[in-house]
Amino acid sequence: MRDVLLQALQRQKRDILCLDADFESWPWSDAAVLEALHAWSGPGRQLRLLALDFETLKRAHPRFVRWRQTHSHLVQAAQFEASEWQGGRLPQAVLLVPEQGVLRLLARDSWRAVLSPERRDELAAREWFDAVTQRSSESFGASTLGL
Repeated sequence: MRDVLLQALQRQKRDILCLDADFESWPWSDAAVLEALHAWSGPGRQLRLLALDFETLKRAHPRFVRWRQTHSHLVQAAQFEASEWQGGRLPQAVLLVPEQGVLRLLARDSWRAVLSPERRDELAAREWFDAVTQRSSESFGASTLGL
């Protein structure tokens, strides 16, 4: 997952789409990933995150949260319903990079994953990612506003 993410960032891919229950095990705190995120951030870039819950990510990856605050214009984050996850319609995790491929984590306990560079797999993943996004609500704000 780290290698695919780093490749996408280093190749300056415009869109990176990520889905996970909580993103705890993703390499967001990895120094090389954070450095690549800084270099990647620029006009026209977009990091789209879909999660069941962002609270674990906030606790596990404070350095990424700080990066997200600085680059809030690049990040779209939405929370999907538990029924999507429990219905078995979603893989354990997905990293979709248009024109690079789709990485699907099939089993987190054994870290079994499939990387497909096939265009049809990318299009299918993009279609269901967009469908889940439409049924999701915005979450993981860049800052917390209080009264």
